[in-house]
Amino acid sequence: MSNLTRRQALLTGLTVASGVVVQFGGIASLLSAGPVQAAPGKPETTSVELGFIALTDAAPLIVAKEKGFFAKQGMTGVELKKQTSWAVTRDNLELGGARGGIDGAHILSPMPYLLTTGAISKSKKPVPMVLLARLNTQGQGISVSKDFLAAKLKVKSANLPQVVAKKNSSGDKFKAAVTFPGGTHDLWMRYWLAANGIDPNKQADLVVIPPPQMVANMQSGTMDTFCVGEPWNERLVNKKLGYTALQTGELWKEHPEKAFSMRADWVKKNPNATLRLLMAVQQAQKWADNPANTTELATILAQDKYVKASVADLLPRLQGTVDYGDGRIVKNSPYKMKFWANNASFPYKSHDTWFVTEDIRWGYLPKGTDIKGLVNKVNRSDLWRQAAKANGYGNGPAGDSRGVEVFFDGVRFDANNPKAYLNTVKIKAMK
Repeated sequence: MSNLTRRQALLTGLTVASGVVVQFGGIASLLSAGPVQAAPGKPETTSVELGFIALTDAAPLIVAKEKGFFAKQGMTGVELKKQTSWAVTRDNLELGGARGGIDGAHILSPMPYLLTTGAISKSKKPVPMVLLARLNTQGQGISVSKDFLAAKLKVKSANLPQVVAKKNSSGDKFKAAVTFPGGTHDLWMRYWLAANGIDPNKQADLVVIPPPQMVANMQSGTMDTFCVGEPWNERLVNKKLGYTALQTGELWKEHPEKAFSMRADWVKKNPNATLRLLMAVQQAQKWADNPANTTELATILAQDKYVKASVADLLPRLQGTVDYGDGRIVKNSPYKMKFWANNASFPYKSHDTWFVTEDIRWGYLPKGTDIKGLVNKVNRSDLWRQAAKANGYGNGPAGDSRGVEVFFDGVRFDANNPKAYLNTVKIKAMK
């Protein structure tokens, strides 16, 4: 027997004996040059319904479906269900797949925590969730109506209090649109306003608008500013209805954004299927972050069944070209959306600690919340590491913290001391 034949026989024997399937073929090019890793065991189910919103950062789930990464992991029955709003995503996760809802989703990173505590569920009862991966970092924006073009608002805007006061004095309060209470866009908007001297609870009127409806509402005069993911900031500029004041990466460089999250009961019942879904999502994130695939990615996302936007709305900011709409044009922006680079996919617990802390800051979670306990319950970075290892991607970062984070205004956040952060920020609304 030749060495090659013996090796094949040994590999086959080990595979059969351990009851696992080794993946070859289509994903081989994605794996590192190390030894082939065994995939998880046979999936308990090959089907699951996952939700997504029409946003560029839903790309990892969409790519995993469209490019066959789910299928190559044996998850041949994955169905992507387009959700009309984050509130609908919340409701369908509470229902669960067995009751006509969904069992997982592309989701705002704070939402699994708010669901797990019962803070946002319709029943007010806990809906235990598991956060499996970060889908992207950065790639959101705060846009402003063309009515404020002369103000030239940016990330640091010393004139923002005057702009807001002038609007409020007209009898029509300054309106800032966000996508979900306590979600990422709500927190970015609040942080920007507060850091520039505006109390978002007293001096502004925060309204909730689903992402795909932001531009139309700006056109109708429903809001003065909004925070949302792409491609809606780009579309606003392309339609000459307003301008991008800032990319959210300017607030906090390489900040965490969306997550891949599933109901905890589904994960517990289907551990192998969970890992296979996670492996496929990681593979899709690497594919999406490859510049050679960016044009194809924009074309896939542009379809009506997904984002329903033109390639012209999607492609530039995916490539890092940002026309702010106020005369500023930046190429190779350091704040463009990342899906895999710089550990973008890894769900750092330190980042989720900030989300929980910030939701306490604004009263979405009670002051006495056990932050560390909640994060350890929801965040399953251990499963991320298992999936990465099976993919041949290594074990991820050395730890669960990215270290002390620094925001644009110089405020620092140490996940080991959330209380110090809460004491530092001046404007807050804790309960």
